[in-house]
Amino acid sequence: VDALRRQRFAIRDAHPADAPSLAELLRQLGHPTEADIVRDRMAVLEQTGDRVLVAERDGALLGLLTLHLTPSLHREPDGRISALVVADGARGEGLGSALVELAEQICRERGCGRMEVMSSIDRVAAHEFYELHGYRETRKRFRKQLDPP
Repeated sequence: VDALRRQRFAIRDAHPADAPSLAELLRQLGHPTEADIVRDRMAVLEQTGDRVLVAERDGALLGLLTLHLTPSLHREPDGRISALVVADGARGEGLGSALVELAEQICRERGCGRMEVMSSIDRVAAHEFYELHGYRETRKRFRKQLDPP
């Protein structure tokens, strides 16, 4: 019974009231952020048509995925996962896979031709997870930190 109970979870879009739980998941991912900032960022993502998906069981948020659509002039849009985290005690139960599969389905339905995922260079276990799901390292990214105005 415990094994079956562990497998049951629901995936839904995040709500503003989820901000404290999302902040905790982001902390576990290595991005400590205050709940009110998470709530503000969620509002911006909603305005742009991007999504924050959450995996929930018994009222507790156990995972999150942020999904973006990136339109291009030179090809069909890309889907992008910019954050994926499953709570420390819930890893290995299929939540991450379910979140990725739903993200891919949403992107297919919205006309995306490709999916990409962003992951820190030192997250080797995450890289292995993505490779198991058919993702391959394809290019370098260059980043520059901007000073505030």
